[in-house]
Amino acid sequence: MNIVERIKAPTPKFFKILRSIGLALLGISGTIVAAPIVLPAVVENAAGYLAVAGGVVSAVSQVTIPEEILRKAQDDKKANLNKARDGD
Repeated sequence: MNIVERIKAPTPKFFKILRSIGLALLGISGTIVAAPIVLPAVVENAAGYLAVAGGVVSAVSQVTIPEEILRKAQDDKKANLNKARDGD
């Protein structure tokens, strides 16, 4: 199973929630960084870390797939290993 198939596969409910939380962290940190007022350096650094954390959580959550689909893909791969080179 390649990365494109993983991204297109359905995402489990728990990881959909995590993805939403990650996107919210990205939005909040973007708002803090782009604020037109001067904020303390600690706040801006924290916003940068929130942006990284939100991006990682969102990306990882997007490529998770249900266990049934993963098992099916692994079984298909094992079945293909035993086939002759022409595929039959």
